[in-house]
Amino acid sequence: MILFRRLILIATFLAFGVVVLGAYVRLSDAGLGCPDWPGCYGQISPHHAADNIAAAAATQPEGPVSQPKAWKEMIHRYFAGTLGLLILAIAITAWVKRREVSHGWGLPGLLLLVVVFQALLGMWTVTEQLKPLVVTGHLIGGMTTLALLTWLWLRETRIRGASYLPRAPWLKPWAMLGLGLLAVQIMLGGWVSTNYAALACTDFPTCHGAWIPPMDFGPAFTLHRALGMDAQGGLLSHEALTAIHWTHRLGALIVFVYLGWLGSKVLKTQGFKSMGALVLSLLTLQVILGITNVLTSLPLPIAVAHNAGAALLLVTLITLNFKLKA
Repeated sequence: MILFRRLILIATFLAFGVVVLGAYVRLSDAGLGCPDWPGCYGQISPHHAADNIAAAAATQPEGPVSQPKAWKEMIHRYFAGTLGLLILAIAITAWVKRREVSHGWGLPGLLLLVVVFQALLGMWTVTEQLKPLVVTGHLIGGMTTLALLTWLWLRETRIRGASYLPRAPWLKPWAMLGLGLLAVQIMLGGWVSTNYAALACTDFPTCHGAWIPPMDFGPAFTLHRALGMDAQGGLLSHEALTAIHWTHRLGALIVFVYLGWLGSKVLKTQGFKSMGALVLSLLTLQVILGITNVLTSLPLPIAVAHNAGAALLLVTLITLNFKLKA
């Protein structure tokens, strides 16, 4: 099953790239670079749709459509489409060779369902005009795809019957809790990004000079609403954007404290020291990137790196949980 493992490995790296590229597209305000789906003005590439893009840009010079934005959006779609085909190939191979696959067709089949739903979310992202719930769901779907591929890779490359790590059963529930907390924090980060609330607080560690600034949580966490609007169709208030940002900061503090404790415990556990060091290193990097984003007004490279760091931390905790389970 060498081919099967190679497909999984390539798909895992590609999934990470698609997550990072998706963040780049979102943060570049290029999510509507092509206002239709799956093509660009019905064409296969922005090059073939150049006249339509030029007309749209002339009508709205500051609008969401331009040639560079169209290419960013379509390149993301090309990579995501390739990932979808790879996962289809993985699912077909797992079905055909199901007697040789470590644990059958279940996980590859689940991956295929996730990537199909991801394609629908990608379409709805455009047709629903960047509705925060849809865009956040798309980000969560990307992270879920990466997590499932990581687990599948670890499962298929594990030496059967080998006990290559010492047992540390007491760590299992704490590692699972850490993964759950990180998952919630990634969701909150997605909600911040899709609501363009990253700069709702421009100082640190306070927000608007206060530890608890004026906030409006109701509209902030109303899921079914348009971008920048509340449920009644009015403009989303600054207090609501502040609530979104502040909640993410609070989540970051909780995750930092908990994963810092977990990482230190893993670091002291025989056979897991490298995992502990990696958790602590990535956690520290994430906090530095998050603070830098606020203090430097969200420069694109650092903002994208913050998304990449979250993906790497997710992969690390998936790996830790797998090794504790093995």
